[in-house]
Amino acid sequence: MSANAKPVSIRILGKEYNVMCSKEEHKSLITAAASLDRKMREIRDSGKINGSERIAVMVALNIMHDLYLIQQEQLQPEYEFAEKLIDLRYKIENSLEN
Repeated sequence: MSANAKPVSIRILGKEYNVMCSKEEHKSLITAAASLDRKMREIRDSGKINGSERIAVMVALNIMHDLYLIQQEQLQPEYEFAEKLIDLRYKIENSLEN
C-alpha cells in the first residue's frame, strides 16, 4: 500500500468497514461499496436468501457472472477476426495449390 493510503469508512448492510486505500481510489471505492450494498439489500429484501454470508456469496456470483459476460462480449470480435483470418488463409492456400 502506498504512503498516501488512508482509511475509508463504508457501510454495507448496516455494518461499517474501514478500508485502506489511496486518496485517488476513495471515490471509486465508495461508489463500489454503495453498489454492493444496494445489490445485497435487493437480494436480502427478496426474502429468498437468509444470512449476510449467503447474500454476499450470491452477490459475488452475480457480479462475476456479469463480468464474465462482459469479457466474452469484448473477446467476440477477436474470435470473429481470427476465424476470418483462418478462412482467408485456407482460401489463399487453395488458390496457390491450384
